[in-house]
Amino acid sequence: MKLQINRDLLAEAVSFAVKLLPQRTTLPILSGILLEAHDGDLHLATFDYEVSSQTAVAADIESEGSVLVSGRLLAEIAAKLPDDDVTLSLEEGRLLVISGSARFELYTMPLEEYPTLPQITEWVGTVDGERFADAVAQVAVAASRDDVTPVITGVEIEITAGELTFLATDRYRVAVRGIEWENTGETTGEALVPARTLSEIAKTFAHQGNVRVALVKNDDRELIAFSANRRTVTSLLIKGNYPPVRRLFPQSVENHAVVNTAELIDAVRRVSLVLDRESPLRFTFNLDGVTLEAIGSDQAQAREQVEAFLTGDEVVISMKPQFLIDGLHSTRCEFARLAFTRTDNPHKPGPVLITGQTSRDAVEAGAFKYLLQPNLLLR
Repeated sequence: MKLQINRDLLAEAVSFAVKLLPQRTTLPILSGILLEAHDGDLHLATFDYEVSSQTAVAADIESEGSVLVSGRLLAEIAAKLPDDDVTLSLEEGRLLVISGSARFELYTMPLEEYPTLPQITEWVGTVDGERFADAVAQVAVAASRDDVTPVITGVEIEITAGELTFLATDRYRVAVRGIEWENTGETTGEALVPARTLSEIAKTFAHQGNVRVALVKNDDRELIAFSANRRTVTSLLIKGNYPPVRRLFPQSVENHAVVNTAELIDAVRRVSLVLDRESPLRFTFNLDGVTLEAIGSDQAQAREQVEAFLTGDEVVISMKPQFLIDGLHSTRCEFARLAFTRTDNPHKPGPVLITGQTSRDAVEAGAFKYLLQPNLLLR
């Protein structure tokens, strides 16, 4: 194998291919990147049985061939090569990387031990990359980071004729967002994707225009694939039944407050400075606005009032600052509506439903909803 390639093209392609590789792998060979030169292109791929990345870039190929080398090492080298064309050549079991006066020799790995890459032959629909990335960013923040219960570390994608709906929960909050898509394969069903993987995939395809989507479900494996501009990523699906979190969202709530999103986020960040970790903030919503109180430690306390427009009864509630900030930030709106649900127990407040509004008085059926379970009031 021998070829010449533009330095920037190589660096970008290698960076994409290794992005989803884990920092540590159970098998060293799974840290490799597969390079295949043929038909005027350099094909690059990584695969660790759970996620795969494949891409191709134009190259001036003198002789075809394949080689497997350390992915992250090649990415670091490619990013720091001189601004010159790069020559890649396989000689005596080593990959030579030459650019200008810089010369690297990478030891190769046995190709015959590398797993077979997933092949996608049928695509079931298309989604706008920016909408896809925005929806995933809004929802994935609510996914659990506790691997003890793998099923809630994922984002559930519900697939219908004209909509993709993303759901995530960590038992303390639930986020949901729906977006339109073109379902060319008339496919319906669910796909449970690891939240961390889906977040990286969404960022990768955010500015790639229309993104093709595929679902592969057979006896061997179940995976989802995304592809655009000669880039393809696959992810193994999480097995298990996702909790029925949709039913937790109320149809309507009369008691609510409307706040300026940025103002409340800033106030929460300030007041929570005196809190111990994981401690909640107390919020009092009344006709004068919303008052934030942090009891804090023996050294400090804090209190601040922010403008809020209350409809219904006064509400006193405690919520974890970061959980609230996540929900407010994800509305992507200037104003946020906090709707206060009720329970049969007067000492146990119901979940707070957070949605976005473009203005103080606008009541819109937003595509994003965030349900936050408050802490019991401290006494």
